Formats: sequence, C-alpha cells, structure tokens
Amino acid sequence: MKTWDQSDRKILHLLQENSREKLESIASETGLSVATVQRRIKNFRSDGVIEHETAIISQEAAGYTMTFLIFVEMEQEKSYQLDAFCKKVKSEPQVQQCYYITGEADFALVVLGKDVADFEKLTHRLFFEDSNVKRFRTSVVMNRTKTGMTVPIDCEAKEVWC
Repeated sequence: MKTWDQSDRKILHLLQENSREKLESIASETGLSVATVQRRIKNFRSDGVIEHETAIISQEAAGYTMTFLIFVEMEQEKSYQLDAFCKKVKSEPQVQQCYYITGEADFALVVLGKDVADFEKLTHRLFFEDSNVKRFRTSVVMNRTKTGMTVPIDCEAKEVWC
C-alpha cells in the first residue's frame, strides 16, 4: 500500500476537475516543480491510480435524449455465462455502466437511448436474444440530478491509504 501526501492528493483532485490542467498550474497550486508534478502524474498512470482519461460528451448533443436504469436477473450464474453477458454489454456502446450486484437482480446497467424505439432494439440485442436472461426491469431516468465518476480526494487529510 502506498500513501499519498498532501501534494499527491491536490494533484489528483486538480486532475479530476480538469485532466488537461497545465503542469505549470498544478505546480503552482502544489508548490512543486513542473518536473516533480510530471513525474508524479506519470507514476499515478503507471501504478493504475489514474485508470483512464477521457472527454465527457453531452449525450443530448449526440442524440441520446433518454437514460434508463436496467436491473437484469440471470437464469443461471455460471462463470462462463456471466462472462458472456459481461462481454456483450462491454461491447454495446449505449451501455454506460454495468455492475454485477447482490440482491434481487444480478446486474445493474445504466443505458442511453435516442428514444423508446431505440431502447426497444437494444433490449432485443441484449436481453431477448439471450436465453440466460431470466427477466429485466427498467426505470426511465426523469432527471439526471448528479452524474460523474470522480472519487473523493481529501486534500486536507494527513494520510490517505490506497
């Protein structure tokens, strides 16, 4: 396990806010040199602390006006069947997130759709054509109150274990 010092936490916080933040700006905010900031960011990437960097595109601008939460119950939970389902949802661009969960359902998905007809086509591809899908329940998102993938970084803490 590694510990993050206050400068590490500040760097990570700034990068989560804007992954294109200039090294000079981060150095100024942390009191470190540009070379030190660059080295730490490189280490965060190689250590897997920074998993991925991406641009967030407006789903409405791309024509996806609807969001659905789908809870999927599988007929059987054999590992090869779960792997096949996971592979299928990973390859489906409209599936934004997929979680293997406990409780009444086996999977929870966050899915985008252009309209109800588009969503219906997606359900046929993902669920109706899969004999291991026992049932699925869908909720339509009425309003996105909060979305994101940021992880809370306590910039004031003395030590954070990771």
